[in-house]
Amino acid sequence: MFDYRKFATQKLASLGTRYLPFADVATAEVPLSRLIRLSLFQVTVGMALVMLVGTLNRVMIVEMGVPATLVAVMLALPLVFAPFRALIGYKSDTHKSALGLRRIPYIWKGTLCQFGGFAIMPFALLVLSGFGEAADAPRWIGLSAAALAFLLVGAGVHIVQTVGLALATDLVKEDDQPKVVGLMYVMLLLGMVVSALIYGALLENYTPGRLIQVIQGTAVVSVTLNLIAVWKQETRSRERAAQMKVTKHQTFQAAWAQLAQTDGIIRLLVVVALGTFGFGMADVLLEPYGGQALGMSVADTTKLTALFATGTLIGFGLASRLLSGPTQPTNLAMIGAAVGVPGFALIIFASMDGGIPSFLIGVFLVGLGTGLFGHATLTAAMRAAPKERIGLALGAWGAAQACAAGVGVALAGIVRDIIVGLQGETGNVAQTPYNAVFAIELFSLLVTIAVILPMIKKAAKRVQFNGSTT
Repeated sequence: MFDYRKFATQKLASLGTRYLPFADVATAEVPLSRLIRLSLFQVTVGMALVMLVGTLNRVMIVEMGVPATLVAVMLALPLVFAPFRALIGYKSDTHKSALGLRRIPYIWKGTLCQFGGFAIMPFALLVLSGFGEAADAPRWIGLSAAALAFLLVGAGVHIVQTVGLALATDLVKEDDQPKVVGLMYVMLLLGMVVSALIYGALLENYTPGRLIQVIQGTAVVSVTLNLIAVWKQETRSRERAAQMKVTKHQTFQAAWAQLAQTDGIIRLLVVVALGTFGFGMADVLLEPYGGQALGMSVADTTKLTALFATGTLIGFGLASRLLSGPTQPTNLAMIGAAVGVPGFALIIFASMDGGIPSFLIGVFLVGLGTGLFGHATLTAAMRAAPKERIGLALGAWGAAQACAAGVGVALAGIVRDIIVGLQGETGNVAQTPYNAVFAIELFSLLVTIAVILPMIKKAAKRVQFNGSTT
């Protein structure tokens, strides 16, 4: 008898391998279903990012009247924890457990931080909104509680993402590690798109009470998905636990010094920071810019997240194919930065004569450049790191990226508010504060390209030398 279920399963698997970027990393030992289940931790990270940068960003500025500078600083608070990503990765590399586990204990700690932040956040927003009995509470209590909530959620995101990516690399062969990390980031983008659409539908008729319900639901869903993601992903082993007890590891300082001595790694981290800063400042300003400078509706600006994520997803897919061949990661990183330059130029031009079409094309190009640049620099960091220091390398890459993104987000709000204040009520031009920020981003990407060029020339000389000696 013909087995329809087996036939359908095989068809779905073949479709996933053909159309889902990085799905070819799956093997008989580590099937695609297991990798996708593990990637649920990236979905919770995407949910947290959309909630903080998208939903709460708009609600606090527009509905609650919180100054953009304060909101930007709150969004940048996870920057305090970002430098510790390298330490977190190192700790998960060398963690000693009676059960032989390395990664899962840290993922669970990060999950609890996320849950704690989302648990505090509703009460902070109640005070800020003056809803119900909270109307009599001092506003500074709401601001400080919101800051603590943002910090906890951000810390949880850093821990879960850093150690989760390290766990993903543990499951596959060394040659497939960049692919599996790429698959994790594809799922991050999909999680951002889906959660943005769900949040938009749930908050279509906004009330403070509905927002609190959505935040509480996000907290519960985050814990549930992370628990499903790590279930039976890291096997318990008494033998490994006994070996871990007697193994002497380098100190963090020694491990970091060893990684820093790797040829080109420091310059690579500088490139990551500059490029992320260039791409990241616009995160909190694209939607307000579309509304104030271009007259777009709330529904239209909400779709910008999906458009940006689509461009990033395509960038990751292209990067996967190109990096599987002879393309060098540094070359692709420069291409990604170069794609972002006309993207920001079109966004600036939109408020002059280009209109909404120019703005949408620019947003897509910025997303595409972000995907190319992010995957290329991540692959370069993993290839440069020693095999036993993958967690440390991922943490260093994440720390450079997160720090630059945090500074960019905070600076974007500050620059916008300063220019608005200097303009005053007379002669106020809505697009001027935003275009100033976009111009800074464009210049930062040009500096990024200038810093990458010596790395490309050095890599080309190395390839030419190796080719001439063989």
